[in-house]
Amino acid sequence: MGASNSQQVQQPKPNPELDKPWRKLDWGQKEALKEKLENFSPGDTNVKDIKILIAGQVGAGKSSFINSIDSVFKGRVSSRALVSSSAGVSFTQKLKGFTIRSERKILPFVFKDIMGLEAAVLAGSQTDDIINAVFGHVKDGYKFNQEQALTYKDQHYNCDPTLSDQAFCMVYVIDANTVDFTDDKLIDKLKIIRHRISDRGIPQVVIMTKVDTACPLVKDDLRKIYTSKKIKEKMEMCSAKTGVPMSNIFPVKNYHEETDTEDFADVLLLKALEQIVQIANDRLLDCESYR
Repeated sequence: MGASNSQQVQQPKPNPELDKPWRKLDWGQKEALKEKLENFSPGDTNVKDIKILIAGQVGAGKSSFINSIDSVFKGRVSSRALVSSSAGVSFTQKLKGFTIRSERKILPFVFKDIMGLEAAVLAGSQTDDIINAVFGHVKDGYKFNQEQALTYKDQHYNCDPTLSDQAFCMVYVIDANTVDFTDDKLIDKLKIIRHRISDRGIPQVVIMTKVDTACPLVKDDLRKIYTSKKIKEKMEMCSAKTGVPMSNIFPVKNYHEETDTEDFADVLLLKALEQIVQIANDRLLDCESYR
């Protein structure tokens, strides 16, 4: 009896993987997605390209996401949007637009990169600056001021933005490793932005980065991203915190230490971009219908 009491029955470790993917994804559609995006045209012929504003917490990989999209179409790792290896401070200081060029053409969408968000009230980009950038009031080259938001008196303020100046989708970039611990003050900033731009019908998307470091299962095989219980839980938490529905949250792996692109990472990036572009174009068509 003593021997049996000393022997403890080891409980099996919980399975970190779901029986089947909860979101379907064709991992062999890389070239089809690239072709579809290369052939995309904005729904309003008066708009040359669709603007997409990229915001996010400092260090989440906002500029790296832009570079990763650029890398997919170039077929090599790109670093046009400058990033920093030091954590804690946003490397992006000015509003800048980035076009994406494939081997054949310049694609008709532009990513607007802004200073990273920080939790402190006067740290990172001002919420008013982000909101104004979405509505087309902020010109490229504006240097973000942590102490004061842009005013109509500034030379970088666009008093009368056209439809082409406006962003038709707002993308939040959030680190999968820190979504559980994201500062409530930062979430409050996101909610302020979300409320203000939602009033004007601007859709929002979340790009969840660093999924490979957040889940060992995904690190070993990126194709397990939609069978990973951990990634699904993090996406659900992200949705609950930000208010963005799960259907508008896309987990990706940015290029940050690689020297060559990878097909499975490319598919995740392309699928996220396809959804962003379609969502933005739907908003453009809504604007066009009211003109």
